[in-house]
Amino acid sequence: MKIMIAGGTGFIGGDLVAQLRSKGHELFLLSRSEKKSADSNIHYLPWDGKSSGSWGSQMSAMDAVINLAGEPIAGKRWSAAQKDKILQSRILGTRAIIEAISKSNPKPKLLINASAVGYYGNVPEGDVNETHAKGKGFLADTCEAWENEALRAQAVGLRTVLLRTGIVLERGGGALSKMLPPFQFFAGGPLGSGRQWFPWIHRQDVVRILLFALENEAISGAVNTTAPNPVTMREFCRDLGKVMHRPSWAPVPALALKILLGEMSEMLLGGQKALPEKLLKHQFIFKFPNLEGALADILVKP
Repeated sequence: MKIMIAGGTGFIGGDLVAQLRSKGHELFLLSRSEKKSADSNIHYLPWDGKSSGSWGSQMSAMDAVINLAGEPIAGKRWSAAQKDKILQSRILGTRAIIEAISKSNPKPKLLINASAVGYYGNVPEGDVNETHAKGKGFLADTCEAWENEALRAQAVGLRTVLLRTGIVLERGGGALSKMLPPFQFFAGGPLGSGRQWFPWIHRQDVVRILLFALENEAISGAVNTTAPNPVTMREFCRDLGKVMHRPSWAPVPALALKILLGEMSEMLLGGQKALPEKLLKHQFIFKFPNLEGALADILVKP
């Protein structure tokens, strides 16, 4: 297949590109910088991340498009300017991709677009599957606006998959890289009450789900991209401490997080028991269904 990817060099995209190439796909990566690849089946197309460009002329040759691009949610404190940057990077980038798809003839058959379980907001109790209502707050509003842009692909005939991803675990980035240092210095512990849900997933399973959605034509719409066994924040920190041979005893008070992080603290003090109902219905098999095994793979492997 010929596949166009936005965000192909990021925390998830880098792994995805390697897996797609191992399966023989030809890849066209939208990139903010001029690059050349030693692999003749990887092509870099210049893109500013927000508008149409010459790359759009390649769209009619594509079989599928994968959009993972967007300003990192937890990269900086949520000032008004940063919140706008987070939102606009998703809206404008996705809009440009949809515009290029709309103008192409023939069109790709599939759009896989990133989203997040933040769509559901804070849900203290009860299971959360893909039919659950949208929640409240900045993350929920951002996800809704992002998804609405992506869903325009349906109107022009594309199968559209919205990956509502949980907290992705792996070394080298994401939430785990920020949670490890306190545990390394014997000062780790749950954030806030510890009772909030922590809908995690191993990065390898995120990539496997992307491949599964690419190949399985029965999958469309919202897909909770989370492990089938979510845990609370207290349980997550307990298992993290266990794998690292460190205690989990020093909780961080909610008030301290609110003072330190401002509105961004809502990411850490809330959560939802997001379950991958659609994936399980389509018989997807998780490589890492349980947290302790996932953490052991990430932290114990050479």
